[in-house]
Amino acid sequence: MSSCPKWRSLSISGSCSRVMGEGSRGSTDGLVLRTLHRSVVVKRELSVKAKLSIYRSIYVPTLTYGHELWVVTERTRSRIQRRGRRGGLRAKLKLTPHRLPLPSIFLANVRSLANKMDEIRLSITNNRRIMDSNVMFFTETWLNNSCPDNAIELAGRHTHRADRLADDSGKTRGGGLCIYINNAWCMNSTTTESHCSPNAEFLMVKCRPYYLPRELTSIILTAVYIPPDANARLAMKELSAAINKHQDKHPEAAFIVAGDFNHTNLKTVLPRFHQHVSCHTRGDKTLDHVYSNLAGAYKATPLPHIGQSDHLSLFLTPRYSPLIQRVKPTVRTIKVWPEGTDAVLQDRFKNTDWNMFTNTDLDQYASSVLDYISETTDSVTTQKRITMYPNQKPWMNRDVRLLLKARNTAFRSGDAHAYSTARANLKKGIKKAKHHYKKKVEEHFSNSNPRRMWQGLQTITDYRTIKPSPASSDVSFLNELNNFYARFERGNPTTTTKTDTTPDHQPLTLSPTDVGAVLSRINVHKAAGPDGIPGRVLRACSGELAGVLTDIFNLSLAHAVVPACFKTTSIVPIPKNSNPSSLNDYRPVALTPIITKCLEQLVLAHFKSCLPPTLDPHQFAYRQNRSTEDAVSIALHSVLSHLDNNNTYARMLFLDFSSAFNTIHPSQLIRKLTDLGISSLICKWLLDFLTNRPQHVRLDNRCSSTITMNTGVPQGCVMSPFLYSLFTHDCRPADGSNTIIKFADDTTVIGLISDNDETAYREEVDRLAEWCDTNNLLLNTEKTKELIVDYRRNADPHPPIHIKGTAVERVSSFKFLGVHISEDLTWTTNCSKLVKKAHQRLFFLRTLRKNHLSSDILVNFYHCTIESILTNCITVWYGNCSASDRKALQRVVKTAQRIAGAPLPAIKDIYRKRCLKRAGKIIRDPSHPSHRLFTLLPSGRRYRSLRTKTTRYRNSFFPTAVRLLNSAS
Repeated sequence: MSSCPKWRSLSISGSCSRVMGEGSRGSTDGLVLRTLHRSVVVKRELSVKAKLSIYRSIYVPTLTYGHELWVVTERTRSRIQRRGRRGGLRAKLKLTPHRLPLPSIFLANVRSLANKMDEIRLSITNNRRIMDSNVMFFTETWLNNSCPDNAIELAGRHTHRADRLADDSGKTRGGGLCIYINNAWCMNSTTTESHCSPNAEFLMVKCRPYYLPRELTSIILTAVYIPPDANARLAMKELSAAINKHQDKHPEAAFIVAGDFNHTNLKTVLPRFHQHVSCHTRGDKTLDHVYSNLAGAYKATPLPHIGQSDHLSLFLTPRYSPLIQRVKPTVRTIKVWPEGTDAVLQDRFKNTDWNMFTNTDLDQYASSVLDYISETTDSVTTQKRITMYPNQKPWMNRDVRLLLKARNTAFRSGDAHAYSTARANLKKGIKKAKHHYKKKVEEHFSNSNPRRMWQGLQTITDYRTIKPSPASSDVSFLNELNNFYARFERGNPTTTTKTDTTPDHQPLTLSPTDVGAVLSRINVHKAAGPDGIPGRVLRACSGELAGVLTDIFNLSLAHAVVPACFKTTSIVPIPKNSNPSSLNDYRPVALTPIITKCLEQLVLAHFKSCLPPTLDPHQFAYRQNRSTEDAVSIALHSVLSHLDNNNTYARMLFLDFSSAFNTIHPSQLIRKLTDLGISSLICKWLLDFLTNRPQHVRLDNRCSSTITMNTGVPQGCVMSPFLYSLFTHDCRPADGSNTIIKFADDTTVIGLISDNDETAYREEVDRLAEWCDTNNLLLNTEKTKELIVDYRRNADPHPPIHIKGTAVERVSSFKFLGVHISEDLTWTTNCSKLVKKAHQRLFFLRTLRKNHLSSDILVNFYHCTIESILTNCITVWYGNCSASDRKALQRVVKTAQRIAGAPLPAIKDIYRKRCLKRAGKIIRDPSHPSHRLFTLLPSGRRYRSLRTKTTRYRNSFFPTAVRLLNSAS
């Protein structure tokens, strides 16, 4: 259209012809100028639209330019116009660039900022994203005192700069940092710290923008430059110390750290921070990093270099969604217990004639009693629906809401004095509400009510993770889930036959005292089962209900029949991840009646007394004085003691079963229990308990159809874990060079191999696969992993192990019962995982300190949530930790000690104390598989030391425990 003059220079001809049906009644984006040779779309100006409006509606106007005759018509739209606004990050950034949860960021290494100002101003003018960026980070500004602030000013932005100082860095040139804050995003920004040393330069700015999500109190910006020749360890130490200090003051702030990090990584000292740049910024390396304490907060986009800089520029689009948008408010229905409810229930049950429910049919007898208890409870209680918002503060009470409403009313009135007074009153009200809530939590601590205190701490810190709920509660979806959970039922086509008991056998008989004692120990905070009877009723009325329940329990044990209402299972699906995509992504949480759990506890106590002492000693689950620490210690001891010999190595096979509890056939379990010497009447009762079980899936007061189950042991029952351990008691190694370590369904095969002879190990794996087929346990070969520990320098390649023709994947590290084991038996991976998790918990400790809770409560919170992580299975791995790993662990303790304001025990002292305590327990337990490693010398005062050739074996738990015991004596 360069040849076409502007509309103002065109003259409208006086001759216009009437044309019917020309043009379009749709949107008028432009005008089409048609000649005999071409047709061009031209955008109209508003003034021209006004001039030609009458002609567009009636005539087809003609325009004359030179010797050509132009006809003006409207363009016909080829598609329907979409209504509404475009979604997505880019559209939101264009629409409201300065009202985002987090600031948009522009990052560049400029290498002399003063010489790049013209190009930066040109980029701001021509690039919409750079123009609207809320924060601009510039590194290597090369500025000094001779360059005034007005020489580097950018219109509409506030400048924060930190020049390199020769006295502090030892260098006269280079370095320097600058942060520009867009005034449209924030006018309240303050430089809080500026640091310059030979190893690191950083500038920290605190911002309070106009808009900020409720869960964030402020935004702390940190520009960083690490010189290429800097000491990485010292640089990260200086930077992390400054960030930790600001986190102590502002625990709920968003921290953004951006700059040129060269060869360093902030995650080595602050593992809780997330790196958002994944593209290369200089050649094939990523030297410019952007970190934040919010996962998935930004998306990085590379932009061209600025001038002759050798670093790409970066634009970071915020992707963070406020908590109120990510999590929907939850509506809960709770029972309201009026004052004196327990006394009313006790009186009613005491005066009830239970004989009227007695019936020859045990099912009807039990269901009638349970229905009566449930109806009586509902008659004296009421229900209430409450709405819980994810970002609601615990101290937000009615008084604060009224003050907030008064503040908003005063703002709308336009009265400056009233508004100022209302703001002051609101500030005082919030302070008073926080102080009142803090005193309430401290009273629970002083009154020795740890549960109420812990609930208060969780509420203050938002410690509990918000679990996602299933996307659909449709009945068809619940039926589909129920069928999926019952998929193993099709593999058990045989029917179970029940044999008659011998006439002279005496059934287990329970007394009202035993039943009443179990009822009085019920945890009233556990969820009720399918019968709807809460634990509070059973516990409060244990004396009144013990008689009738004892009668039902004894009838059930005598006839080896379990009432159907006792076996009913209600499954609540819990998503395993935030975005479940398949039925297998929902974990089934089974709820059974609380009364049934009480009966199981009584039967289980009798059950354990009948077991022989010849059970597998390497099954560490559900047994007294056994733990995951014992299982991992024995596994490592067998490997390390074997590797002390020449030409040896070890292979560790970590097996994974698919739904192990749900695949057990009750008939096979009963046969194994009979072989163990369990009475036939108890076995018959267990068989009836595990068969013909009604099961349904429940979600949001909707239930699926009921399915009858005859396979598996329900995981919500008290006896199920113990029954599974008995089901696998005959899974033992056939060769002495192999060891099978079991903790519930976590099974590990350890092959101790000498002179490259793996015959016994491979035969053991084949036998185990056959045993699984015989016992209907499904091996998941995809999740089964193998780890090989071999320190030989000239070792031959290790051929993979095969299970049913499928090669098992070999890994360099594996998480075994909560402990990360590496193939070189070093503990850097394990320690880094623990330190990262502990750093996340430090946030909650800082939040408590911000609420001015006492040091005693802070120390108690530290022991429960942070120290328990750092010392998880500490006797297994701490002895062989490297010096850097120990420093990283102790660094967390020092940070927590500074926050709590009270002394905390060092990690090495906890390790020594735990070793002595655990060794004492093993010595006092002759049935423990490690008891033989602690043998007294003839003097009776000292223990025989274990012979060790290598440092790694010498520093393991058992040799270290013996040395500590001898030094203590």
